[in-house]
Amino acid sequence: MKKILVILLVIFGISVFLPNYIIEKKTEKLVYDQVDKIPKNKVGLVLGTSKWSREGVVNLFFKYRIDATVELYEKGKIEFVLVSGDNALIEYNEPRFFKKELIKRGIPEEKIFLDFAGFRTLDSVIRAYKVFGQQSYTVISQEFHNKRAIFIASLNDINVIGFNASDVSSKYGFKVYLREYFARTKVFVDALFNVQPKFLGPKIEIK
Repeated sequence: MKKILVILLVIFGISVFLPNYIIEKKTEKLVYDQVDKIPKNKVGLVLGTSKWSREGVVNLFFKYRIDATVELYEKGKIEFVLVSGDNALIEYNEPRFFKKELIKRGIPEEKIFLDFAGFRTLDSVIRAYKVFGQQSYTVISQEFHNKRAIFIASLNDINVIGFNASDVSSKYGFKVYLREYFARTKVFVDALFNVQPKFLGPKIEIK
């Protein structure tokens, strides 16, 4: 019984920690913290998240992604913003929340495009290419999220770099950081079974 338990623990460890190691190593040179060092791209893809935390205050992951997007745009590192996220409910619409905030922060409405079918990071990354026609772009999220998105892009022959929004404390984002370990394992499962976005649809030109 102990041997079986040990074997199961080893398998679990490999399936969780090996994908994380691979993703970290493969993407470490493709993420940027400083806006003056990141190459310019036509489009910045912002990965969606809820505007509000469970405590009813503004979600820091949301706030910092807004800050990062505005910084890239103001410094001329992106020309357009593509916001990709979930809009499962009328009262929960990630792309529209982002759009409203980005407009408040000075980005013109005509420079913002919305992808309402970004249900998962995989959907957002692949749809940016297959639906919105971007073979190369800058993904905008926290570093841990950017690295997973970039790795997914590399598996699909898409050229992506990442601009890191400010991180939040481990205490604040504990559940998000924990979930990320298993999300990275899922990347390899998805690749194994050639999982594609839930929806594609007609092409949309960003111009």
